[in-house]
Amino acid sequence: MTSQRSRRTLGAADKEFSRRSFLGASGGMLALGASGFGAASLGTVLASRAAELKRQGMACILLWMQGGPSQLETFDPKPEHENGGPTGVISTSVPGVHIAEHWTEVATVMDQLAVIRSMTNREGNHQRATYQLHTGYPPLGAVKYPTFGSVVAREVGTPEGELPPFVVLGAGRRRVGLGAGFLGVAYEPLAAARPGRPPENTELPVETDRFTRRLGLLRRLEDELATDESAAARVREHQELYAGASRLARSPKLGAFDLESEASEVRAAYGDNAFGQSCLLARRLVEAGVTFVEVRSGGWDTHQQNFDRVKKLSGGVDRGFAQLIRDLRDRDRLKKTLVVWMGEFGRTPRINPRVGRDHYPRAFNAVMAGGGIVGGQVVGSTTDDGREVRERPVTVPDLFCTFCHALGVDPRHENYNALGRPIKIVEGGSVVNELFT
Repeated sequence: MTSQRSRRTLGAADKEFSRRSFLGASGGMLALGASGFGAASLGTVLASRAAELKRQGMACILLWMQGGPSQLETFDPKPEHENGGPTGVISTSVPGVHIAEHWTEVATVMDQLAVIRSMTNREGNHQRATYQLHTGYPPLGAVKYPTFGSVVAREVGTPEGELPPFVVLGAGRRRVGLGAGFLGVAYEPLAAARPGRPPENTELPVETDRFTRRLGLLRRLEDELATDESAAARVREHQELYAGASRLARSPKLGAFDLESEASEVRAAYGDNAFGQSCLLARRLVEAGVTFVEVRSGGWDTHQQNFDRVKKLSGGVDRGFAQLIRDLRDRDRLKKTLVVWMGEFGRTPRINPRVGRDHYPRAFNAVMAGGGIVGGQVVGSTTDDGREVRERPVTVPDLFCTFCHALGVDPRHENYNALGRPIKIVEGGSVVNELFT
């Protein structure tokens, strides 16, 4: 087929990304070091628009495959070419759309998914590409761009709520310098290491009344410090973080982190592994009011033994990914929740001497669902050998414009960095309109 879109085969900061703790105890008092809270005033029109979006309850779940998943062993297999290797293909719920054999559960919900097989970029370094695929911008030393989760937390989220608007699940030890950037610590993510457990140190060390008195004393001490103009901004920031962390620690919504309240068959449906249970937690969090959740799966940097490793990695993601889509759909939440599956780049079509695949940003894939995305389609295509994009190239700015469109955010809206420079949410690019029609 030669069309760009076919329902069958081509259709349409200085703060670290993984905060090591949200709350901590110090000096006999609960040292509340929370992120993701605080209010920032927008213009009258933007404030009105933001309020509308909040009423709509829009949210985004990013399923991040750290390391760069191979497109040929995921959603753009090449079984008829030597570059495809030994991986077989399977049919899906959409006639004519085939994916790699390890994704048996995802295949059953393909009618809800849209695959972009024509992602293309230039950045093949892990750290730089991870930064770019989270912020929409290549890394520049002079500017710390905010990760998209922080942008969504600001534009759509409710920072004064009891739960933080941005949560990262499964954050590993590898740090890539991602976070809220120039948006400030109010929009930093809360990192929760293990699904099924509340964030660390959220249990109050004393009874609520005594805890409240301690916070009041701390605030009075800080108010004295705030009389120094040079310290006032830092004090306000610190107080916002403490206030947000305090709300979380005392909130009944903290129960959203407790997976034991789900029926055993529901937990089992997501898979008995950290990624699957994190997908279940992500669903619970967006239902509780969290605006952006990132679920991470590591180990996709398959320079050697690619086929064995991807088979195992896919098995750990397939079930949770598919059940998340089913659950959101069945609970009438998918239309208000954008779900994105992607990594920082793809892998080389040519298999290296170590039976692996190396970094390859020239042609790779991404998957989207919900948020107005029309499922059951594939956008773009690559050549038979997988080396080049053949139809409908989609760039990183295009992808981020599409994210914004799905969430109702203006990609050209300008935020200001510490020097007062206006910076667009997305510079360049255009919406991949095929995904919505």
